[in-house]
Amino acid sequence: MFKVEKPEFKDKKSFYNFLNIKLTGIICEESDWLANLSNAAALLGVLLDDINWAGFYLYKKDELILGPFQGKPACTHIKLGKGVCGTSAIKKETIIVKNVHEFEGHIACDSASKSEIVVPIVKDDKLIGVLDIDSPIYNRFEEKDREYLEKFVAILNKYMKWEDIN
Repeated sequence: MFKVEKPEFKDKKSFYNFLNIKLTGIICEESDWLANLSNAAALLGVLLDDINWAGFYLYKKDELILGPFQGKPACTHIKLGKGVCGTSAIKKETIIVKNVHEFEGHIACDSASKSEIVVPIVKDDKLIGVLDIDSPIYNRFEEKDREYLEKFVAILNKYMKWEDIN
């Protein structure tokens, strides 16, 4: 059993360094992808403030399929290029949406969501999936979140055996 307590942090950098150290500790010696993604989603759900959904969509058979997450039930299938997740996946770039109601084609799985960040998971130029985090607050995510959540995904890429997914 892992003990995860959230201390007070002076800034986002300190918080995200703590988060990424915790992620490394949890997944570095575990080889099962499902266990690791489940724990990664739980870690985000427990430690991130002001979010209402955090999880993964995995690329399978030319679409994104719902993976481990924390939050309300979500859309199961997302076509590439659709919504924030599908757009991030097809572009292979992180997308920050300050107001989801202004994002053309936004897929509303939870009507409480107001802002979103999606980080693609790409290894050796191959799309694996996306990390998706929603917030019930407008403008929740900024460049510092992008920087450190991309590092979070880099840690996943370092330790995960993605080839075991399919």
